[in-house]
Amino acid sequence: MSNQPSTKRSVLFLCTGNSARSQMAEALLRHKASELFDISSAGTSPELIDPRTLDALEKFGLTIDDLKSKSVDELSDQEFDFVITLCDKANQECRNFPGAKAQLAWDFPDPKERSCNNPFSTTLSELNNRLSMFLLLESKNQPNNETASSQRIDEQISELDTFTIDPISFYKCLTDEIRIKTLMLTNYHGELCVCELMEALQENSQPKVSRNLAVLKRAGIIIDRKHGQWVFYRINPDLPIWTKKVISETTENNLPLISNNLDNLANMRNRPSKTDFCR
Repeated sequence: MSNQPSTKRSVLFLCTGNSARSQMAEALLRHKASELFDISSAGTSPELIDPRTLDALEKFGLTIDDLKSKSVDELSDQEFDFVITLCDKANQECRNFPGAKAQLAWDFPDPKERSCNNPFSTTLSELNNRLSMFLLLESKNQPNNETASSQRIDEQISELDTFTIDPISFYKCLTDEIRIKTLMLTNYHGELCVCELMEALQENSQPKVSRNLAVLKRAGIIIDRKHGQWVFYRINPDLPIWTKKVISETTENNLPLISNNLDNLANMRNRPSKTDFCR
């Protein structure tokens, strides 16, 4: 038996109830890359796993035997290479997990509240696509440089959205390089401030970056929040599904466009703290 330490990195998926999205993400990443990552999930207010979650996972041949709902409190003293929140509420409650080397905020609609056809299968498909992007970016940093296999699940999505946006205004906002890269970077990281975007884009002019952020904010594509001296920007969680899909799929299918920007951000020193853990 080898005495060499494990080269796997650890991932924790966080959601509110740990009953649907985070369970799906845990099962998917185990299926796709268990040889690269140790994977866990937890909830800020854990509930029983929704039976429809298990049905969707079994339908696509994913293992559910080891899944169980648990509280984030059980893991608060552990360290993780990645902590990934999957809903805005969990992100608000746990913006800065103390044992996280890197933290990402991905906001996916709750399948229990979606009005589309096959909401659990749709959510599983969307998570699968985002995790494929995550693996493309992160597997290159593994010592053995393995790339996990990916299984794409295609579903037709029909969604009733309460927030509307003019498509002409939306697509006009994507015509500037700073704006499209800003959306791609925030789509991956969840939330970034001006100084982080300046470092990622290697852009020395803060007014230039701020002007482009203002364009996106006026269009309703991003929103901001102030924390201390910092203002953080993220994609508006109330955007229609079709616009979120445009941003997500643009990011997922054009990673070389922002690979250097992601490296710049990963190497940035003294990044601003988002807030204290579970305020």
